[in-house]
Amino acid sequence: MITLHHPFTEAAVRALRAGEAVRVSGRVCTGRDRLHKHLAEGGVCPADLRDGALFHCGPVVVPRSPDPAQPPDGRGGWRVVAAGPTTSVREEPYMARVIERFGVRVVIGKGGMGAATREACARFSCVYLQAVGGAAALIAQRVTRVAQVHFLEEFGATEALWELDVEGLEAVVGIDAAGRSLYDEVRDASAARLRHLLESI
Repeated sequence: MITLHHPFTEAAVRALRAGEAVRVSGRVCTGRDRLHKHLAEGGVCPADLRDGALFHCGPVVVPRSPDPAQPPDGRGGWRVVAAGPTTSVREEPYMARVIERFGVRVVIGKGGMGAATREACARFSCVYLQAVGGAAALIAQRVTRVAQVHFLEEFGATEALWELDVEGLEAVVGIDAAGRSLYDEVRDASAARLRHLLESI
């Protein structure tokens, strides 16, 4: 198991190979459709994504204090109760541009991504990590602190950019910085197997 610590250097990312298991520690930012569209179309990012990680996730986050008269501000007072990865291919129209503009080194999600993202990973030294789907509560236990939240009013809680500090978030390298994609390999192997079965009928 390889441990990645934020900030994620180009050398550390380039050393990873598709299929390797990793543990991610340090600052991770969440983002879904509205954030990716905003960033890809020239919007500013209030968080520093350079040498950082962007997690395709709409976490369930609640105030630590139950008193509605004292809502948490953007700098803390929150607790993550669920943080499952969302389907990454939804961000395929935007991901390559976001990687290029902001220097993202690590993308975390589920289900893989397309050719444009794979090419951007190879060109700009980025990796795509497959997190465990259906384990939102378990992943939330890896979050040690909510450091900040942005676009909460504009995008809503699910689509907001949450800056999370994590410890030992486990994932598998699905696309490495050489452009190798486990998803492409599984697809091609499955297609070849299907052809073989059909020919043997």
